[in-house]
Amino acid sequence: MKKNHLYICFIALAVITAACNKKLQEYNPSGTTSATVFNNAAGFETLVTAAYSYDRFWYGKEEGVSLSEMGTDIWTSGSGDVYPQLTQYNNLQGGNTASLNLEWDNFYAAINLCNTGIAGIAAVPDYTDAQKKMREGELRFLRAFYYWHIVETWGGVHFTTVPSAGAQTTANRTPIDSFYRQIFTDLNFAIANLPTTTSDYGRATLPVAKAFLARMYLTRGMNVQAAALANDVIKNYGFSLLPNYVDLWNMGNMGPGKNKEVIWAVDYSTNLSYNDMTTPTYPYGHSRGSNSDHLLYLMVYDQVNKSVLIRDINNGRPFNRYMPTLSYLRMFNRNFDSRYNGSFQSLWTCNQAGGSFKIGDTVCWATPDTIKDIATRKYTVYDATKVYKANGGFLQNLFYVSLSKFKDSTRASLAEAQSARDVFVIRLAEMYLIAAEAKYKQGDLDSAAYFINVVRKRAALPGHTNDMVITSAQVNLDFILDERARELGGEQLRWFDLKRTGKLVDRIKTQNLNPDAAVYVTLDDTLRPIPQKQLDAVTNKSEFYQNKGYN
Repeated sequence: MKKNHLYICFIALAVITAACNKKLQEYNPSGTTSATVFNNAAGFETLVTAAYSYDRFWYGKEEGVSLSEMGTDIWTSGSGDVYPQLTQYNNLQGGNTASLNLEWDNFYAAINLCNTGIAGIAAVPDYTDAQKKMREGELRFLRAFYYWHIVETWGGVHFTTVPSAGAQTTANRTPIDSFYRQIFTDLNFAIANLPTTTSDYGRATLPVAKAFLARMYLTRGMNVQAAALANDVIKNYGFSLLPNYVDLWNMGNMGPGKNKEVIWAVDYSTNLSYNDMTTPTYPYGHSRGSNSDHLLYLMVYDQVNKSVLIRDINNGRPFNRYMPTLSYLRMFNRNFDSRYNGSFQSLWTCNQAGGSFKIGDTVCWATPDTIKDIATRKYTVYDATKVYKANGGFLQNLFYVSLSKFKDSTRASLAEAQSARDVFVIRLAEMYLIAAEAKYKQGDLDSAAYFINVVRKRAALPGHTNDMVITSAQVNLDFILDERARELGGEQLRWFDLKRTGKLVDRIKTQNLNPDAAVYVTLDDTLRPIPQKQLDAVTNKSEFYQNKGYN
């Protein structure tokens, strides 16, 4: 495909290499065309598996994280941030932010592959009718899933349900409501035709489709439906909250049957080479395809005191991309709530004896508090006054409390940048919080408090369950958003949460929860800019134009 044509025309003909035995079984018919591959069941399976694989460009990738978590109330730039335009809205444009290009290209490639499969599945001769409906259900679920990311990120942009077999030089502007009509249609088809369970870890099932539809209902203000469907998923499919929040992130709890809280995950192989996404299969993608979350939030601990604290596997490889805002750290009651220590690392200990330090001695402590006796301590302290300005903006962004729940101490070497950690796209705690928000919006504060308290009681430190219980009088939209931050921080939902609730500018700027982003954020930032190369490629520029607020 020539680069001067519209980038939504890509059709994937191959898939990633087969993964380890916990993954979807994949078959790669290299050297053949779609006409000869997709007209039989064995070949069509490759199309379905390839359609799933595009979620790896968003989940567990820096580009997807930058678009879904950054530019919110809970994160600001670490010194290694490569997309400060998204983190701080400073000169955010469609021509200077490469993550926009990658996600746009691959989402539309995924949509076209789903369209191709949905249009062609009826002609596959060696599928039973039941098999056809199940695979079409998966493709329709995935089309809805990808279109949600597109429409929420960019608004009413290009939309089609017809496969494209060649380069297209025009694009349309489709109303947001039209996107959602198709999303609901596809998800209802998926719910009617997907199995309740699957032996292929990572495939969509009936509860997965219902859980995502609950999220869609909440997004569109259909609160009665959102609460009912979230409650259905909570009660009827065997999911349960793990007893301890910190256990969610144990690498031993990755994979099929190991974590009853996970409704749907993007699965990454323990054989890292199986996660590769390279050309020509993924012409817009990464050379390495594994999970990168473990790198992005870690401060450069190995620069604190290089003689006694060196980089190791357990503390992680610090890319120093993002740091928590002071307001985020102060959302946690550390006396009662296990999610602070279950999510963050604030203490680093000696791992190379030297001078007065022995192995295990504290070398560095970071805290959102103000510590008055810093000078008397032999270890380095980064308290609020050493990290943040008086207004809460960052003073320095090298050393800080670090989100650690995505760390992977099973990596083969301290230099390994790839992780086999699965990304939890939907988990049960979100269903409780969806139900809570939907009930709150219906004016049912007692029910809202009930659903929130289920999540909070699981998070309680031993002996403090009662301290974590809230009353209905405490429930408001800001409390719900605080609770979602405490429970779901870093899980690629935050920007969507603030957009859905109309709180993006309010939380960042009016409430001053992120002074670094407050300087530039405006109401226009509830949409991201369309990639400039897409605008340059189309011939109907008067009809397909940039989103408001961007040059």
